[in-house]
Amino acid sequence: QVQLVESGGGLVQAGGSLRISCAVSGRTLSRYAMGWFRQAPGKERLFVAYISLNGGKILYDDSVKGRFTISRDNAKNTVYLQMYSLKPEDTAVYYCAADYLGVSDGKQVKTYEHWGQGTQVTVSS
Repeated sequence: QVQLVESGGGLVQAGGSLRISCAVSGRTLSRYAMGWFRQAPGKERLFVAYISLNGGKILYDDSVKGRFTISRDNAKNTVYLQMYSLKPEDTAVYYCAADYLGVSDGKQVKTYEHWGQGTQVTVSS
């Protein structure tokens, strides 16, 4: 059974930076494409970023393009989301998700079989 555990969230001022991590256990990370999603209170869960099994394909939502960077370290079974120039509208619970063998485009919630519990990111103005 795959388990995903996010960490690194917190409170940051607008314009600041934060790196959140997703540690994967139970299966080797290299078999999974990984995504980051976020969900603000009362809103749906939205796509943020995607990285393919070997990191050769990376996608971002337009709202974070140029500010966020997704990466993975298969040897450490960890996926990262580095966030720069944070804005109050980035405030949300951030979730990582795993898609076995990464057969889809990675932008849809229904694509992913496994989810973490989320980590709160709050950006103050």
